[in-house]
Amino acid sequence: MTTTTPAASPTRRRVNANWLLLIPSLALLTAILLVPLVQSLLRSLQAPVTEGGGWTFDNYAKLFTDGVTMTVLGRTASTALIVTLVAFLLGYPYAYFMTRVSDRTRAVLLVIVLIPFWTSVMARNFAWLTILQRGGPVHSVLDFFGLGDIQLVGSQIGVTIAMSQVLLPFMVLPLFSALSGIDRKLLLAARGLGSSPLVAFWKIYWPLSRGGVVAGLILVFTLSLGFYVTPALLGSPQQSLIAQLLAQRTTQLLDFAGAGALGMLVLVVTLVLVAWANRVGGTISAIGVVATGSKGR
Repeated sequence: MTTTTPAASPTRRRVNANWLLLIPSLALLTAILLVPLVQSLLRSLQAPVTEGGGWTFDNYAKLFTDGVTMTVLGRTASTALIVTLVAFLLGYPYAYFMTRVSDRTRAVLLVIVLIPFWTSVMARNFAWLTILQRGGPVHSVLDFFGLGDIQLVGSQIGVTIAMSQVLLPFMVLPLFSALSGIDRKLLLAARGLGSSPLVAFWKIYWPLSRGGVVAGLILVFTLSLGFYVTPALLGSPQQSLIAQLLAQRTTQLLDFAGAGALGMLVLVVTLVLVAWANRVGGTISAIGVVATGSKGR
């Protein structure tokens, strides 16, 4: 008695063959991302040749005992938090307004958001350098009100202002995507049941928009942590951020092991923050939606 093996269905062969389409992108991702990350990790675990070589965690231990590195890390985190907060405070009303206007006006507002992507980052930062320098428009306004002694170029204030403008589109776009999907009939229903506009916004609109808020916050904060061009042009060596410190260690000090350890630390901190924000944001959003639904019933 002979048995025959059923032939694989065309659908299954087609699904398996579709995985081949991922090979080019996976190869590119491995070459430009995974391989450099592994090399940096291995380099950060290597002891100097003058100390006999081998594997060691001294490069990571030095990060926590070096006062300069911890100061720069704290300054970078605080700057990223301020930039993220400013982008949120400016981006949320703008994205909300985009959902309330006509299609033609919305298209104009969307083009205004996308224009920075069509302009070089260097050009935008040099424009801010011209605007914030002494004798520029901002300094002239401050001087008119008796605040001309405030230094913007070469300070964290100028860096924060420029970074907020550069990263603002990364906050507006996720927010607009989330807010445009909210059914406004829910707010009308809440108003019909006697709710005030503020309560309706806080109990219904805000929980439904929190997914876009979390996405925008994560995107802007993580980009702020590794921003280099704006702090390098508008900042000062005395108030450098983590990206400038990494560049100094690799190009001037040639401390590739220490730079690799610092880069791995920033990567781990970023991944932990992203995972925490995703979990907390998703949990809070789910609780808010469930609570809103239960109150509606």
